[in-house]
Amino acid sequence: MGTTIKDIAKLAGVSPATVSRVLSGQTDFYSEKTAKKVQQAVKKLGYRKNTNAVELVTQKSHVLAVIISTIQTNAADQIINGIQETAIKNNLDVIILYAGEKNADLQKKALKTVIERSVMGILLVAIDLNLQNEALLKSAKIPFLFLSIGFLENRFPFISSDDFKVGQEATQYLINKGHTKIGFAAANSESNIGQLRLAGYWKALSQHHIKPKLDWAYDGEYTYEDGIQAMNYYHQHTDLTAAVASSDLAAIGMLNQAKSLGIRIPEDFAVISIDGTFLCTIMRPQITSVTQVFREMGVKGVETLVKQTSKPFKSLYTPIKITERESS
Repeated sequence: MGTTIKDIAKLAGVSPATVSRVLSGQTDFYSEKTAKKVQQAVKKLGYRKNTNAVELVTQKSHVLAVIISTIQTNAADQIINGIQETAIKNNLDVIILYAGEKNADLQKKALKTVIERSVMGILLVAIDLNLQNEALLKSAKIPFLFLSIGFLENRFPFISSDDFKVGQEATQYLINKGHTKIGFAAANSESNIGQLRLAGYWKALSQHHIKPKLDWAYDGEYTYEDGIQAMNYYHQHTDLTAAVASSDLAAIGMLNQAKSLGIRIPEDFAVISIDGTFLCTIMRPQITSVTQVFREMGVKGVETLVKQTSKPFKSLYTPIKITERESS
């Protein structure tokens, strides 16, 4: 059996409560001399602090839980970087759990894993929860924020780009370039994010009296392979001259497949990507993008949880911009 707080208290000649206070950093209840005696006893006995036990005593956790989907984009890397950097500055530990993609069972497992331990808050990165798991999250009574996914009518607090605006501005950009036959590739129409972006896409088209055909929006889930399939479909079945790609990876798939098909980018077909990560700059031609500030989402997510009060969290839209490169 390992060393306990009682063992330390006996060796140091203090009470177990004093040892707990020293280990949890409550400096108002003991002298420096007492702290030194406890620390010497800890060192001599080789005691290793049980974080969960200390958190039960202090009623304050220093652990932040991050639940992330396994969706195949690289945007989450920047969000995680922002979370980690800000957590370190605030002396927080971070645990990361994966919840699959549209997998209710994995979502439930990740949520239960978090709920069963002491955490100060939960950040859910691009997670589209099903209704049953929404109820589980609410019942946990743990502060939470969604990142990189927005909701209408204040359904949940979030920090994200305005996905309706993302779809609208991407489409408007291509219209401004003279295109009237514009697709939306790898649209992920069953997701909350995809639905908002498609609504923005349709809005931009309707504002210019452009009536889209049903096959202009090609479904998929943001992957490189979905980009390849979208370009194949557009080439074989449509007369489109441009498309919005739902992610940088999908855009790369489109550009690579266009080259295989003998389609010149942007002379024959223009592409604008959503995300704007470094992948856009390592392609040839470089990819025009609606650029999002993913790192900022992670930073603001942690800062919001650290500063939490009794008031409900306010949702926040982070800025976007069009970064013009060579694919349009």
